[in-house]
Amino acid sequence: MAISTQNPRRVSIPYPSFLALIISIALTICVFLFIPYSTAGGAATTFSTSLDHYFLGVPVPRRNLLSFKSDPIRLRIEQIRKQATDHAALASAYASYARKLKLENSKQLRLFADVSRNLSLLLSDHRHLLDPSNPIDESAIRRLDRKVKDRIRAARSLITDAKESFDNQLKIQKLKDTIFAVNEQLAKAKKQGAFSSMIAAKSIPKSLHCLAMRLMEERIAHPDRYADPDTPPPALEDPRLYHYAIFSDNVLAASVVVNSAVKNAKDPMKHVFHVVTDRMNLGAMQVMFRLKDYGGAHIEVRAVEDYKFLNSSYVPVLRQLESANLQRFYFENKLENATKDTTNMKFRNPKYLSMLNHLRFYLPEMYPKLHRVLFLDDDVVVQRDLTALWKLDMDGKVNGAVETCFGSFHRYAQYMNFSHPLIKERFNPNACGWAYGMNFFDLNAWRKEKCTEQYHYWQNLNENRTLWKLGTLPPGLITFYSTTKPLDKSWHVLGLGYNPSISMNEIRNAAVVHFNGNMKPWLDIGMNQFRPLWARYVDYDNEFISLCNFGA
Repeated sequence: MAISTQNPRRVSIPYPSFLALIISIALTICVFLFIPYSTAGGAATTFSTSLDHYFLGVPVPRRNLLSFKSDPIRLRIEQIRKQATDHAALASAYASYARKLKLENSKQLRLFADVSRNLSLLLSDHRHLLDPSNPIDESAIRRLDRKVKDRIRAARSLITDAKESFDNQLKIQKLKDTIFAVNEQLAKAKKQGAFSSMIAAKSIPKSLHCLAMRLMEERIAHPDRYADPDTPPPALEDPRLYHYAIFSDNVLAASVVVNSAVKNAKDPMKHVFHVVTDRMNLGAMQVMFRLKDYGGAHIEVRAVEDYKFLNSSYVPVLRQLESANLQRFYFENKLENATKDTTNMKFRNPKYLSMLNHLRFYLPEMYPKLHRVLFLDDDVVVQRDLTALWKLDMDGKVNGAVETCFGSFHRYAQYMNFSHPLIKERFNPNACGWAYGMNFFDLNAWRKEKCTEQYHYWQNLNENRTLWKLGTLPPGLITFYSTTKPLDKSWHVLGLGYNPSISMNEIRNAAVVHFNGNMKPWLDIGMNQFRPLWARYVDYDNEFISLCNFGA
């Protein structure tokens, strides 16, 4: 089968045809709308003037690569200029701030000014390179870039080193860190200092130990010479005489109390001193008070163990001392435990559970035939006759004492735990505290008020130390809460063992001065301005005292 082919009829399109013209116009509009003539870098869009490119018979201008992209060299020049200007301004700002703060480091101030000036001069010297109208010298630009980078590196290093001096937040944080570290060191030093102070205050000096040993040696060598009489002198139980109670294991201190009281008494023969010590120091005490007659005063020396009613079935403190927890609290030999509570470290001293310290609560039972007794601590010095105390009208009160409160200090709230409901209910936190050391007790009123029973009641409640810290003053404040008669302050001046600012006029007018505190006059840490008040009553003629190197 023959297939005949037929040429299609050629369509003749005029040049340029109408369709080609429309397409050409549309493409031209797109070029101008979507391809900008210039970029942010300021590079001009370039077109080729030749019209050798046609699209569908329409001439299309040719575009170079830089028409689509900024000039990188110009961008680098602008970046160099901007970085140099910014760092110069920053260095200048730091220099200005340093002047405002009046920093002592003038070298640092000068360095900032130099960096700022050098960057500014560098830009000024290469102004022709930075001018966009000038031709580009790429090698010169690279050299400028290196110089600028070197100076920027120096500026950043200087700013980094000096930032702590100018950045307030950094300074505040650094100060906080320093304060925290110093507080930690201070707390540690306080603990160590308090512990060392306690050791210095409570340790027995070598000379004092020597005296006790020599006196005891004398007692053993001559037992008959210092034996007690078979029948006690009747004066020891005569209520018409002036009776003193002194409880101490310090031979020298007890002798000074008796010496000072006797030397200032108008009639020493009417004064009776009841000295109670422990069994270990009994022999030394007996020798000390038999070596002289003390102006005819009567002196009784006994051991606390001689009072048979003082046993753990009757005395709460002795029963509590048998507790394992209390023994661990007092006697565990660890520095970190001893310094755990710096504020109340002194209450960790085992002397606060010593029966010698708590004997003051048993005066009516120890001296059943007496009516009135003056209690004296072993760190006091008597400076005048005290018989006027026996003539005081006690108004039915049990305890005559000098009050120590002033302002908010030495109030009951400082000695007791008022968060405990029993304490809060029974006592006034603003009640005025008073001091032990010189206390005049009316034993008849004591028996009537049953003060020892009150003491036992509260001491039993405080076995776990929840009502007050250990010691004898808090239970004393509780026991004699409503039965204390305030005495004139001239009877008893306190603080000679810790307060160097007590006036000498106040001391001279005092009947009794009290070396309460750690700086006892027989210790090396005692205050020199007050030591002579105590030393004048030391019997330096005593052969045993002279042998033990007590300085006069």
